Amino acid sequence: MSDTYYVTTPIYYVNDVPHIGHSYTTIAADVLARFFRAAGRDVHFLTGTDEHGIKIVKAATEKGTTPQALADDVVTHFRRLWVDLNISNDDFIRTTEPRHENRVQTLIRELVARDEIYLATYEGWYDETQEEYVTESTARANDYKSEISGKPLVRYSEENWFFRLKKWVPKLIEHIEKVNPKFVQPDARRNEVLSKLRMGMESGELADLCISRNKEKLPWGVEMPNDPNHVVYVWIDALSNYYSALGLPAIGDEFDNRDAKYWPADVHLIGKDILWFHAVYWPCFLMALDIPMPKCVFAHGWWTSEGQKMSKSLGNFVSREKIAEYCEEYSRDVYRYYLLRAVTFGSDGDFAHDMVQQVYNSDLANGVGNLLSRTLKMISKYFDGEIPAPEEDVEDVRWVKTAAEALHDNAVGWMDAFAFSKYLEAINALIGATNKFIDDTEPFKLAKDEAQRSRLATVLYTCAEAVRIVLLYLAPVMPDKTTAGLERLGLTTTDENLTDAGRWGGLQPGGKVTPGDPLFPRAQN
Repeated sequence: MSDTYYVTTPIYYVNDVPHIGHSYTTIAADVLARFFRAAGRDVHFLTGTDEHGIKIVKAATEKGTTPQALADDVVTHFRRLWVDLNISNDDFIRTTEPRHENRVQTLIRELVARDEIYLATYEGWYDETQEEYVTESTARANDYKSEISGKPLVRYSEENWFFRLKKWVPKLIEHIEKVNPKFVQPDARRNEVLSKLRMGMESGELADLCISRNKEKLPWGVEMPNDPNHVVYVWIDALSNYYSALGLPAIGDEFDNRDAKYWPADVHLIGKDILWFHAVYWPCFLMALDIPMPKCVFAHGWWTSEGQKMSKSLGNFVSREKIAEYCEEYSRDVYRYYLLRAVTFGSDGDFAHDMVQQVYNSDLANGVGNLLSRTLKMISKYFDGEIPAPEEDVEDVRWVKTAAEALHDNAVGWMDAFAFSKYLEAINALIGATNKFIDDTEPFKLAKDEAQRSRLATVLYTCAEAVRIVLLYLAPVMPDKTTAGLERLGLTTTDENLTDAGRWGGLQPGGKVTPGDPLFPRAQN
């Protein structure tokens, strides 16, 4: 396992304010970053905003402002939301920053020097909502509307610069099939990309990639360094952020190679609507430049709301304001937890108010919250608030230890595979095993018999140790609540590697616990 870990989100368009989809990807990336930091890796977590392209121009025009002014305004909403959701990103890149624009131009110059781009005339359909050229057959199959947004396609005819994409597709297919079978995840998305690549090659419809737009039609973008009459096509511009943000390539400024040690990225987390660009355009672009490819592109699913496609007109759009309401009602930690608990990462999910409350009550109020409360109360009542030392083997303990060891032994593997559901299921399995252990051993009865004092001590130590491990592994998902829970156990955050800290037996007897109000008060209808 590498000592470094580099995770990215997409850079988000600033044509509109953030919503649940943006928060989902970013929270997932944050959980990975927090987990692997705790596990001892040197982590770099990047997010940011995509501020060029026709959509930005149109949105600015509609609002009666300039593209730059629009970007400067909207980017503040993203930054504030990431603070509100406790996102621990190490960098935030904007594609209008000189450190990015200058590096994009350097990469284009290298493509020119390698004869990887050429000038030609494009005539065909263009999806302005996706910033994507569309083949005739795809346009016809979708009634000449965007496959994603449903908005009408636009007919374009102009002279542009093209990247020799077709040249690199056979090597890309080999990479996905043989060199790195985990390059595109989950497997359904991998199969989708391979199928589309093969069909495009067989039909001849897989074309070279247009990488520029005429400046007269689109003045808002990075200027093509070899042709001042054109700007760089937004996807080549945008995708390069993952590399440029690290200070790569070196261009002679203060950012040169600043974070170069993190390349290649361990994972690009994206929504499935932008899979093709990340799984095809980006790796082919990198291969043409002899730059190592990222290790994985993971495309997650989409969210509906209350069983329907999200729509502002239906009133079910989970906007930044709606997110703030849930964070106010339940806490930001609960919002983070729900997004990763409600759906298997990679599948589509539905955000439903009743389900939020159900998950909150079952997993948090009745689960970890109840376990923490009853453990602290019993230690306070029977041992004057001091964590007792275990003095004897209790047969039932092995079931709790087995659940704790399963979590410890598999946690890194689950996070490496982005299996948040399995990770959280294992945490809840440990909570369930410990609650059952309390019910089976009946500490309140043991406390009535002085001869059972040592057995009682072992039972309550087991409960406290299980809670400690639960909170440690929940911390990447719920950093606020788990810190508060550990403090009630008399523990503070530690720099100890999670792999070591999460082993059974790490809790030292003698510490003082502090009961208090429920960590997760039960929600009422």
